[in-house]
Amino acid sequence: MTRRRFLKALGVGAAVLSLSNMTSAFAASKKPNFIIIFCDDLGYGDLGTFGHPTIRTPNLDRMAQEGQKWTNFYAAASVCTPSRAALLTGRLPIRSGMCSSKRRVLFPDSAGGLPEKEITIAEALKPLGYATACIGKWHLGHLPQY
Repeated sequence: MTRRRFLKALGVGAAVLSLSNMTSAFAASKKPNFIIIFCDDLGYGDLGTFGHPTIRTPNLDRMAQEGQKWTNFYAAASVCTPSRAALLTGRLPIRSGMCSSKRRVLFPDSAGGLPEKEITIAEALKPLGYATACIGKWHLGHLPQY
């Protein structure tokens, strides 16, 4: 592992650790569990927990009630591919090559994908003993190497 790759992993790991309430986690001396849900085209007010009057989201509402409910956030891009890349790597989409003036979204026939040199949250968490999974839409390269 190169120094640069180690520092990237360290940075991503530090960012992930700041996502949860670490005081109680360290006091109990066990790692916190967390789930990151990334949804396309979901508006702030589309969930019951944020006040939607008719759409029912009881499981998400319960997760927000029992865990953390964020009301201040930032989307790295207006479309899925660069936003996913930013969330998973902690880097601006343009820095990971997932956004350009010619390409904003990767489609099934797209040749490119998330560069192998990029370190994702999952890659940074595995050495810390976490089990990780990506369920659903990947959209960061459709060829087998991605």
